[in-house]
Amino acid sequence: MVAKITPSQKMRAILYYNENKVADGEARLILASGFAGDVEAMGREQKMMRFNHLLRLKPNVKTHAVHITLNFHSSEKLTDEKLQQIGLEYMERIGFGDQPFLVYRHLDSAHTHLHIVTTNITAGGKRIDLHNIGVLKSEPARKIIEQEYGLVKAEGKGESLFPKIKKIDARKVSYGRLPTKRAISNVLVAVNRDYRFTSLAEYNAVLKCFNVMAIRGEEHTAMFERKGLIYSVIDGKGQQLGVPIKASAFSGKPTLRNLEARFAVNSEKRKPYRQDLKQRIEKVFVSRPTMTRGRFLTEMERQGISVVFRQNEQRQVFGITYVDHQNGCVFNGSDLGKAYSANAISERLISPVQHIARSMMAKLPSRGALGSLELDGGADTSNDKNLLEELLTPVGQDYGTGVPRRKKKKKKQQQISI
Repeated sequence: MVAKITPSQKMRAILYYNENKVADGEARLILASGFAGDVEAMGREQKMMRFNHLLRLKPNVKTHAVHITLNFHSSEKLTDEKLQQIGLEYMERIGFGDQPFLVYRHLDSAHTHLHIVTTNITAGGKRIDLHNIGVLKSEPARKIIEQEYGLVKAEGKGESLFPKIKKIDARKVSYGRLPTKRAISNVLVAVNRDYRFTSLAEYNAVLKCFNVMAIRGEEHTAMFERKGLIYSVIDGKGQQLGVPIKASAFSGKPTLRNLEARFAVNSEKRKPYRQDLKQRIEKVFVSRPTMTRGRFLTEMERQGISVVFRQNEQRQVFGITYVDHQNGCVFNGSDLGKAYSANAISERLISPVQHIARSMMAKLPSRGALGSLELDGGADTSNDKNLLEELLTPVGQDYGTGVPRRKKKKKKQQQISI
């Protein structure tokens, strides 16, 4: 089991994220602790009122919401009743047993996982300390629960247990069968909660992984000057679909001004994961010393890393961005070092033509075999080898050729008549 605790200042956004999942059939509420009455008959506003009652007791506390995920190994098939027991015991062991909390079972991933929504403001108007709660309380609770319920232990498992954000189905948007605002909102809440990015370009690198894009707008417009954003669903080619929606229409107001306030904080939070990302990139090159760009992208995805090559209008690569889904971090190549820049990575890759040529070279007979072929009157493969060597030679710019020079016309000698 893997537990992740995320403190937040946005109780409404966390609650609505899970409620929207229920409305879309991608989650169900399996437990409500500390709620009087029939919780199944309650709307989202009534649930929000229960939390607001406590938040008003300590209005000076900004970080008052807590979003917890409990993730289980894909081999474990757990019933709702078993998950209820695990949820109750976990909350009790981390000191939230007397707090109101909602437990949602999400159905949008291959492995079983729970989302728990609660607050750290108590009925007595006090604040539960969240500092280092993961190490001090969550980790001991996790280990005890794994032992009691016979769960797969988190240590030493290569498989990522964290829930993945569901990509928006662009086809449903184009056919008008998907509520666009709700779909975008689900992605925005999850990305802002789970990823650390330090610029709008890095933010978009993550969003595009889930078919969403943040658009700044044209310069000298009111939206640009006020650092507003509009969000749009995009297809696999990056083309916008449907009607864009203003940032102010979403819960949490993900405008550029609000995002910029997080950039500096995220820059510090992502530092511990920089070296791990570099090691996983090198692991790909060690396993496959020669790769095309397409193979490189595929192998990086297997490491939980999306790679975005940034290109200009002439399709020339000028930058590279790495989205580390495993650690929830985004880095530009220059942030990792010169060896991971767009130019350096491009130099380590081969073109599709070179890849085909290498494959053909590998299938040719060895020199010894060629000798026997010649003695037996076999075909001459020297032309094939020369062609392959030419294909394998890096293509450089030939400055010796170009537009042929125009021949000067010979002047006709004037005939002098006597």
